[in-house]
Amino acid sequence: QVQLVESGGGLVQAGGSLRLSCAASGLSFSSYAMAWFRQAPGKEREFVAAISWRSSTYYVDSVKGRFAISRDNAKNTVYLQMNSLKSEDTAVYYCAAHSSRFSSSSYNLNDYTYWGQGTQVTVSS
Repeated sequence: QVQLVESGGGLVQAGGSLRLSCAASGLSFSSYAMAWFRQAPGKEREFVAAISWRSSTYYVDSVKGRFAISRDNAKNTVYLQMNSLKSEDTAVYYCAAHSSRFSSSSYNLNDYTYWGQGTQVTVSS
C-alpha cells in the first residue's frame, strides 16, 4: 500500500530554517504530483506548496520567496526547504500525493488521496 513518511520537523527560532522530507513508497512516485499542506491548532488544513510530476512548482502567497519544494525521483522523496521562518508558520505539516498520475498540481486538498502522518514545526518568536 501507499505510505508517505514525513521527517525533519522540530523547534526553531524565528528567522531560522528547516528542511522537511517525505519518503514515499507503494506508488510510481515520479508520475505523481506531490504537495505539502499544514494545519495550525484550531484552523483548517491549508495548502503550502506543490510540485507537479514535471517538477513545476506552486506556492501559497504567504510562503513565496521563503519556502522551496523539490523532489528526488531516484529517492522517491519530496522536500520542503523552509527559510526565514515566522511564528505563523507553526503547524503540523503534511505531505500528500495526488489522486491521479500525470495530473497537474492542485491547491485543493480533496485532489490528494494519500497523506502522511504529519510532522510538527514550531517556530518560537
